[in-house]
Amino acid sequence: MIDSLSYIGFTSPKADEWRTFGPDLLGMELATDGTDGAVRLRMDDAPFRLVFHPGEHNDLAYLGWAVGGPVHLQSAIATLTAAGVDVHHSDDALLAEREVVELVWFVDPVGIRHELSWGRSMRPASFRPGRPMSGFVTGDGGLGHVVLFAPSFDLSERFYTDVMGFKLSDQVNMNGIIIRFLHCNPRHHSLAMVMIPGMVGFHHIMVEVASMDDVGNAFDLMKKANVPVAMGIGRHSNDLMTSFYVHTPSGFELEYGYGGLLVDDATWKAQSFNEISIWGHHRGDAQIPPDIMRPFEGAQS
Repeated sequence: MIDSLSYIGFTSPKADEWRTFGPDLLGMELATDGTDGAVRLRMDDAPFRLVFHPGEHNDLAYLGWAVGGPVHLQSAIATLTAAGVDVHHSDDALLAEREVVELVWFVDPVGIRHELSWGRSMRPASFRPGRPMSGFVTGDGGLGHVVLFAPSFDLSERFYTDVMGFKLSDQVNMNGIIIRFLHCNPRHHSLAMVMIPGMVGFHHIMVEVASMDDVGNAFDLMKKANVPVAMGIGRHSNDLMTSFYVHTPSGFELEYGYGGLLVDDATWKAQSFNEISIWGHHRGDAQIPPDIMRPFEGAQS
């Protein structure tokens, strides 16, 4: 059903801080301002990848997923409807805002809004990074990955695999804290879940860059700007990403990495790991509790 993670929207009282945090530290390009006051950031030739809407509280507003075209979207609608999901068609204003040809949206069983679309408006050779860097790894793999807090795997994973069509890559069990990793294209995972019984929320987004030097330079810039580091540079055991994590202005963490593993469904076998990293990823000085987390209040319609 899903081809890739296309875009993500948040609400935040500190949305404006992304006007400098995105370009100056991450190397993203500030997109042309719209009329809604949101801050949009580019990572490639797509019109935007991240959106920050002004709001009273930090929250995940929506996850935008790309499908292959109109036939694929109709097939997705049929699958969702058969599973009892209420599917909503976008109006012209939302199509213009997202810069896509066709879009539907729905709310999953834990209350997260997902948007499925095809036909994003692309601007070839137009991306200009906010600072010198090699660029971001996107394309068929999408913008990166997201990690959610899930109240139970039985509820969340079953929906994401059985209904949305994700496939299990592997899991990590860190002393009882279990993380499941799901893929929808060769990127090792576009979606992962940390099981926190009774809670739902958003932990981090990962963006992948085109060189190891980009990771090192970004880490130095974060330290110089006194951005709180959640985890220092290290290499993950399952997807082999070399990365670091920082606390963003909007209550979630951002992983900045290079060299992620690609999955071939023809040969891939899901595995289990007892450690999240081969080396590094030591906890930073600033351990800030996740802001985008709330009690799960039951299945959503």
